[in-house]
Amino acid sequence: MTKQYNWAILGCGKIARKFAEDLKLLPNAKLYAVASRSLDRAHEFAVQLGFEKAYGSYIELVEDPNVDVVYIATPHSHHHEHALLSLTYKKAVLCEKAFAINAREAREMIDCAKENNTFLMEAFWTRFQPGFLKAMEILESGELGELKMVRSDFAFNAEKNADLRLYNPDLGGGSLLDIGIYPVFATIMTLGKPSSIKTLPQFGFTNCEESIIMSFKYDNGAMASLVSSFASHSSIQSEYWCEKGYLRLNRRWFANAQICIWRQGMEHEEAVEVAPIEGKGYQFEAAHVMKCLDEGKIESDMMTFEITLNIMNTLDRVRADAGIVYPKHDLPSAN
Repeated sequence: MTKQYNWAILGCGKIARKFAEDLKLLPNAKLYAVASRSLDRAHEFAVQLGFEKAYGSYIELVEDPNVDVVYIATPHSHHHEHALLSLTYKKAVLCEKAFAINAREAREMIDCAKENNTFLMEAFWTRFQPGFLKAMEILESGELGELKMVRSDFAFNAEKNADLRLYNPDLGGGSLLDIGIYPVFATIMTLGKPSSIKTLPQFGFTNCEESIIMSFKYDNGAMASLVSSFASHSSIQSEYWCEKGYLRLNRRWFANAQICIWRQGMEHEEAVEVAPIEGKGYQFEAAHVMKCLDEGKIESDMMTFEITLNIMNTLDRVRADAGIVYPKHDLPSAN
């Protein structure tokens, strides 16, 4: 008989709501508890989404012995604190990206998971999307030859409001950790960590990085050109240029996007069939977490600690080159 897991959500924002809706698609996931610093907000969220319990503090949630898994959906400036709290109470953790503010925090979170023998994974939902998995399968097959260039973007025209998280430096604001992490992920998953990084940042009215262009170079000659921005809209695509052709993940590539391929000698691109999915796609990472728990793992074999640390180390290097600083957090290492 399949074990059912009691899920708890720490933080009641937009991403928490989307995640909760998709949890309903999984028969072995029970919507059990939510927590916010405001009990009224937690109660409203619980009633609307169908959770059994609502807590007005995070400590109350992790002290609940019936909680099996905590999904951390607070701003990334607080992921380190909330992951350590949950792991200390032996709660399995799925932590939204950016996993932390810097690699130092990420390492401490991973060390805590190991010390407590408790599961921890970064909630990088793209890693589990059927379209992305199909694209990786095609690239890894070698049918397009060696990968030489990654080009990826993610931009939208955000509300210019200093009170919101996106433009609040104390909450890790700026496009890099919010959406720039996606193009970085697209590159890390195919080319790995770059040997050199150059950036061109543009800072906004709160001194947060508003837009950034990132150029990566690799020892084997491969390169990447990545962009994120809150100042304008973009096509939101990822392209992989190879020796014998190219592959493109179309608009909203980070979700279950359509794939197009062109091979040398073809007159036109061809579309690769990607089956439509139910919900928004957050259920795939949640299902994977429960599979790992069924198997007694504390680390995912798909979204490993190494992948998360590679992403966080690369983001640290980008920040160091661009001069991006979060005043309430330690400056990141450029190593």
